[in-house]
This record gives sequence, C-alpha cells and structure tokens, in this order.
Amino acid sequence: MGDRTVTRADLAEAVFRKIGLSRTESAELVESILEEICATIARGEAVKISSFGSFLVREKNERVGRNPKTGEEVPISPRRVTVFKPSNVMKDRILAAHGIVPDGEDVSALKAAE
Repeated sequence: MGDRTVTRADLAEAVFRKIGLSRTESAELVESILEEICATIARGEAVKISSFGSFLVREKNERVGRNPKTGEEVPISPRRVTVFKPSNVMKDRILAAHGIVPDGEDVSALKAAE
C-alpha cells in the first residue's frame, strides 16, 4: 500500500481497462457519477453506495473557537458539513489489509471475497 491519492484520471483509467470504454467515455462516465454525487449532497440528501459507505450532510451548531495564534475566542457560525461513514464491508477490508482480524472473523474469508 502506498500513500498515493487516487485521482479522477486514475478512476477513468480503471474504467477504461476493466470495462473497455474509450478513454474519453471513461472520463465522462467518472465525471458524470461524481457530479451526480456532488449534486445530491448539495441538495442535502444522503448518498449510499453499497459495500462502500454513505456520504451524509450534518448540521453543526454555532460554537466558540479559538484563534491558535492569539488565543482569542472567535464565534464559528452554524453550517452544514459533509461526512463520510464507511460501510462495515469497507471497515473490514481496511482492517484485513492491515492484518487486523475484525471481530473474530477469518481474514482469509475477507480476502477471498475481494
């Protein structure tokens, strides 16, 4: 495992290799999916992707923060934020990739499911 970030171009390349669409069609498909996810979240709706996780919009109340340089208290206005909640399948795959057995399950069974 590397510390590399997966980009839109990487996703489009994976679609190109696995599905066989042209590179242009693959890039358009990835862009279309990401745009739909963004638009749905912007409307305040949740996006659930089976075996991956959910993107949720959460309301945060007004609170008091501090300027780290001066220590001065600053009010932070109420806002809506997007949060990601990974599915149990995703959590288990991450744990298995790090050699950690999730809740007594067999790691080999998880790797076979991949």
